[in-house]
Amino acid sequence: MNVATDLSLWGLIAEASMLVKLVMLGLLLASVASWVVILKKRRVIGATHTEVEWFEDRFWSGGNLNDIYREVMERGDTHIGLEALFRAGFEELRRQRADGRGRSDEILTSVQRAMRVSLARQVERLENGLALLATVGSTSPYIGLFGTVWGIMNAFIALGNVKQATLSMVAPGIAEALIATAMGLFAAIPAVIAYNFFTNRVDGLESRFQTFMEEFAGIVERGMHATPAQSDK
Repeated sequence: MNVATDLSLWGLIAEASMLVKLVMLGLLLASVASWVVILKKRRVIGATHTEVEWFEDRFWSGGNLNDIYREVMERGDTHIGLEALFRAGFEELRRQRADGRGRSDEILTSVQRAMRVSLARQVERLENGLALLATVGSTSPYIGLFGTVWGIMNAFIALGNVKQATLSMVAPGIAEALIATAMGLFAAIPAVIAYNFFTNRVDGLESRFQTFMEEFAGIVERGMHATPAQSDK
């Protein structure tokens, strides 16, 4: 039985079996990947939340829909959050009015459909990467446990080749195996916390999106029954 003489963390990792090393490497890569997603989601969701706050303040501060649409377009070609929903709904409304076809309920249905498509894209953008966090958070402890079980199994099998076993002989093998469990938890805990946090934020944003869609549909419906001078808002 090979007895590890270096009981430092790196020494124990170096003395681990090849399978345990592969498990540790996989967990390390999973941890790095999850942190990349965490930092990206933090930036994306934060930017979307900022946009939602700005757009809600602007939308309900007054002015007609044409003015709001002009301001939205002046902010750039890439729109996220409520800007994207408003743009999709308003452009569909203008297209239907320009065509001069369809009843009021058909126009409203077309506007709502365009906004639902935009909503699906926005939610997909916000949720992109969360599946990876869920996978890392749920599987990393078991992968680490597999590495630990394998390492401990090898340590006890090796004991059968010696006549007299001592704690100093088996302790390094068990210690290096337990590192795999620690790495599994190290990868899983941040991923689980981030997944729950971001899921809650995405659900909150989605609820605000849906509320705006209903409010915008109400404005459009009222505008269809108003005089032409009142129909913008």
